[in-house]
Amino acid sequence: MKKILRGFDEDIRDEIQSKMVADGIQIMTKTAIKHIAKTDTGIDVCVLIDGHEEHILADVVSLAALGRKPNIDNLGLENTQVELAAGAIAVDQYNTTAEPNVFAVGDVTDKVNLTPVAISEGRAFADTQFGGQSRTMSYDNIPTAVFTSPEAATVGLTEAEAIAQYGEDGIKVYRSKFRPMFYTLPNIQTKTLMKLIVHVESDLVLGAHMVGDDAAEIIQGVAIALKTGATKANFDATVGIHPSAAEEFVTMR
Repeated sequence: MKKILRGFDEDIRDEIQSKMVADGIQIMTKTAIKHIAKTDTGIDVCVLIDGHEEHILADVVSLAALGRKPNIDNLGLENTQVELAAGAIAVDQYNTTAEPNVFAVGDVTDKVNLTPVAISEGRAFADTQFGGQSRTMSYDNIPTAVFTSPEAATVGLTEAEAIAQYGEDGIKVYRSKFRPMFYTLPNIQTKTLMKLIVHVESDLVLGAHMVGDDAAEIIQGVAIALKTGATKANFDATVGIHPSAAEEFVTMR
C-alpha cells in the first residue's frame, strides 16, 4: 500500500504517517518482505521494492500481523448444520446459527473484530435469550482508536465513505489543524487534527476523526453524540471547555 492504516480516513492516514516520518521513522510503503535471516552481524531483512531486491541489516525485527482469522478448527462444526461464510461462523441478527441451539458472538463471526463489540454482542445475546429483553447489536458508529504516536481515534463514516453514500455535494467537511495550548506556550511544533463530516440535507454529523493527544478519550465522548443522532447545530450550540483541545469539536465553523 502507499500509506499506512488502510480503512481509516485519508486525513488520519496522512497525518500519522507524516508525523512518524518527521519523528525520524522510515516507513517503507509498497514493499514486500522476501525473507528474514539471522546472521553473525545482525538480522538480514530482504525486501522487494518495485521489483528490486534490497537488504537491510537490523538489530531487531518485530512482526505485527494484520487482521484476524476466526478460530473454528476442531469445533466439530462438520457434525452440525452450522454454516460458514468466508471462513467465519454465519449468524443472524440474534447471533443464531443455522443450528437453532448453537450461537456465536465475537471475532469468530468476523463482523467487527473489537473486544468491546464482542462484549456488546454477548450482552445483547444474553438479554435476548435469558433476560426477557429481545434486542440486537447495532454496528453503526462504533468508535475505535489507534494508539500510535501521535494517537488517533475515529467514529462514524470516513470522508470517502460519506461521499460514496451521499455524493460530494451531499456532505460538508469541517477540518481544523492547530497547536494545542499545551504546546503553544513552550513553542513546541506539535499539532492536532480534528475533522467532522456532516450530511448537508439533515445536518447530521456522520463522522468525527482526530489525531492528537488523548484522541481516544475525546472521541469516546463524541461517539455518544453521534450515537444519539447529534447534528452540527447541536455541536455548535454546545459550550466548549476552555482551554482544551476538545473544544475545537464544538467551535469549528
